[in-house]
Amino acid sequence: MSDHPYRQFPPRSFWSRSVARDFDGAAVVTGGPLLRPGDRVASMGSCFASNLVPHIESAGYAYVRTEQPHPQLAQLPENLGYRDFSAAYGNLYTVRQMLQLVRRSVGLFSPTEDRWHVADAVVDPFRPGLAYPAVGNAEFDALVGGHLRATRRVFGEADVIIVTLGLTEAWESTLDGAVFPACPGTIAGTFDPDRYVFHNFTVEEVTTDLFALVEALHAINPALRFILTVSPVPLVATASGRHVLEATVYSKSLLRVAAAHVEQVDPTVAYFPAYELVTGPQAPENFFEADRRSVSAAAIAIVMEAFLGSCERPAGTVSTPAPSAAGPLATISARIARAECEEELLDELPVR
Repeated sequence: MSDHPYRQFPPRSFWSRSVARDFDGAAVVTGGPLLRPGDRVASMGSCFASNLVPHIESAGYAYVRTEQPHPQLAQLPENLGYRDFSAAYGNLYTVRQMLQLVRRSVGLFSPTEDRWHVADAVVDPFRPGLAYPAVGNAEFDALVGGHLRATRRVFGEADVIIVTLGLTEAWESTLDGAVFPACPGTIAGTFDPDRYVFHNFTVEEVTTDLFALVEALHAINPALRFILTVSPVPLVATASGRHVLEATVYSKSLLRVAAAHVEQVDPTVAYFPAYELVTGPQAPENFFEADRRSVSAAAIAIVMEAFLGSCERPAGTVSTPAPSAAGPLATISARIARAECEEELLDELPVR
């Protein structure tokens, strides 16, 4: 009997040897190193990405922050995660939303519907949950202009950007296709079926947008490297007409396929399997909280152990201990999911 290729494959190629027994999360990560000493790291994407930042900083890497609140507001509470990213763009759930933000930051896209006048405030449709909106058009223009300049600086200053893919479902403007972070009328604004339409992006659309996103960011910073990951947090609600469980599997599977295709084509793109580590059949039940949606502190600790194990650590740093499930991080996922995601607010609407 002749030999065959499978005899030469390592244990990670076989389910019985690497999943059914002796499972090692770090072994799931291929390629690398994901980060190198001296790398300046930025992030954008869904709310799950917020979990990564404290671990990255505690491991000795520099996290790029270009937009800080005014000193008078720094000690006041903010919601929906606007302070959890490199600039105050908050959660970016779809690739189209990310691409449009990049294009806005360099003056290549100007949404037709760029503000909502609500009572005595001017609300940013792309950051509708800001606790302190502008009080007039002049102030709004200054705030948004400063925000977009800070966003542009993120892409120019970072060496690596972690892009967390969250959703395929979105609400678009019928005027120009602008994508909103939440359905108008849920957080701010008023829903108008003539002005807003639901869209569930196809795999072709997401893949095309992801290639365009990489290209747009390379136009700003040719040396920028990308780490793609898919958020394991399920959809809180769906407008697709399908059961939310089916809609979640569709969305995450589609995003995973798109990420794989871009990674295979572009050598500046790497994929990190956070989604697989949290949702795979090897994952214990305690990787999700009782709501079966909030990712637990134990799961985040495993994800970050695998992530940092695939990085070259800065000199003088030591391994970061996994957070205790009984410690302060025990409620971080629930806090992020319930207080810092526009999507979560859909579940707060009254049932008719």
